[in-house]
Amino acid sequence: MLAAQGNRRVWLYTEPTDMRKSFNGLSALVKHQLSEDPLSGHYFVFINRRGSQMKILYFDRSGYAIWSKRLEQGRFVTRPQRGKKQSLSFAELQCLLEGIEIRQARQYKRYSLPNQRPDGHANRYNDSHA
Repeated sequence: MLAAQGNRRVWLYTEPTDMRKSFNGLSALVKHQLSEDPLSGHYFVFINRRGSQMKILYFDRSGYAIWSKRLEQGRFVTRPQRGKKQSLSFAELQCLLEGIEIRQARQYKRYSLPNQRPDGHANRYNDSHA
């Protein structure tokens, strides 16, 4: 089950992916192409060339898990971007899954705890002086 957690990031692999890949193949892509740790617990999103299939690889406390979705109509639409990986918020991932394009949407600033940086990591200064 996919759940938003403060310390989990979502990484979209922007290259088309062979959907025959499973745990070993996808974790190798994470390690060698995205230069990320597949055991980190982050969500790694892969989409095939036609945009009709998606797989999400993540490591939960006891092992790898793959979440998969195949569209019967339409395609997953992503923004073209340079590089092999693109950071997504969990809300952007949910919109991608539901077919909602957020290119023109505007996100307004919201309050965040003083000891949290925008990237979700704890601010060491505030933690040590609390």
